Amino acid sequence: MNTNLSITVKGENLMVKTIVTGLLILAMLIPAVYVQSLVEERKQRQQEVVKEVSGKWANSQTVAGPYLLVPVTSFASTGNEASTAKLPVTKTMVLLPTHLRVNGELKPELRRRGIYKVALYNSRLQLDGHFDLTAVKPAAGETIEWDKAALCLGITDTRGISTQVAANWNGQPLAFDAGVPAGGLASMGLSQQVPINANELDRPVSFSIPLQLKGSESLMLLPLGKTTEWQLQSPWPSPSFTGKFLPTFTSDASGFKANWKVLHFNRDFPQVWKGETFKADAYGFGVSLLQPADHYAKTMRSVKYAILFIGLMFGFFFLLEILLGYRVHPVQYLLIGIALVVFYCLLLSIGEVLTFNISYALATLATVTLITAYTRHLFGTLKNALLIGGFLAGLYGFIFVLIQLEDTALLVGSIGLFVLLALAMQLSRRITWYETTKPAEDQSGS
Repeated sequence: MNTNLSITVKGENLMVKTIVTGLLILAMLIPAVYVQSLVEERKQRQQEVVKEVSGKWANSQTVAGPYLLVPVTSFASTGNEASTAKLPVTKTMVLLPTHLRVNGELKPELRRRGIYKVALYNSRLQLDGHFDLTAVKPAAGETIEWDKAALCLGITDTRGISTQVAANWNGQPLAFDAGVPAGGLASMGLSQQVPINANELDRPVSFSIPLQLKGSESLMLLPLGKTTEWQLQSPWPSPSFTGKFLPTFTSDASGFKANWKVLHFNRDFPQVWKGETFKADAYGFGVSLLQPADHYAKTMRSVKYAILFIGLMFGFFFLLEILLGYRVHPVQYLLIGIALVVFYCLLLSIGEVLTFNISYALATLATVTLITAYTRHLFGTLKNALLIGGFLAGLYGFIFVLIQLEDTALLVGSIGLFVLLALAMQLSRRITWYETTKPAEDQSGS
């Protein structure tokens, strides 16, 4: 009995087929790049909507303060040896609180603009603490003008102030005015003069400021206290803690509670300085209202696998065409490739209405069904079509797992490609790539 263990193909036909298949794979780069640009365009449109809605509500907020600005006057000599004069020189001294404690509640609100959603919020903050002025002494020849001191509160977007802001300054009511003097830590915010008398220099001066603030996307705080503590709670279920410092927190479907504690050792600017500039904004910390499932980011990650996906699928078709003895026209390859690219358009468009996972499942189901039904005609039997559909579904499942992974995506992807390569090598062992006068056979008799 003779058993033919190999499949012989004509070298000339195989070479042409290989070149055409490779060119088709490269041609599929064009629509894949177009889909990437489409994802970027839709993402940019979403950002424009967020900017538009936030611009009418209030932008991301960073609270800086409170802090004190106090003029310091000294005299500098001018002129020559024959005639000298002393002119007053005024610098601004910045004093930060010794202790800053903030209790806050953040109430999120989702606003819709067409198919897009923008995360807005209302917040209630209670700022308490004190300034210790006992260690602040003038240098030789300087005069600290305590009677001209100003209490300042920096706010990134003052449109977010929803009520009058009044403080309790050392037991006395204090109403803020709009704007902050130059030379401090903020370019926008509120301030008010707080004349400090000699009695207040011998003991800590306390403050208490209730603040209702609207904003969008994120809420941040600068660590201006020698010790800064912030307790924040919100019903938002998926917070993203950002900035220089991370909190201890609990988070579940009902919301989150977070606690920060930052010491002055954790930053590079002092508690008191004169005539200098420090970038305190670099040390902001807080929370971002991250919307669950960043659809555009995940879609873009999946599109980056498009050329690999198409190459694997065409390679699988190429092997089956040889192994099963069927002939697939390049136009049919092209139609299958277009169907694979349309998958990403479905993923993008459905995902703008539903969640990413649901859109991925629906797009996968539609594409696998379409290609399986089409290959039922190409390869003649339902068994062959189901084989191709199963392979395609497996690829989509593999890519979905890679998208969900972060740190181990490269490892899992490399292992998966190695397994697919081993499978392709195993299947191609039965193929005699060059036609010979006598095909390899095993001769056995019974």
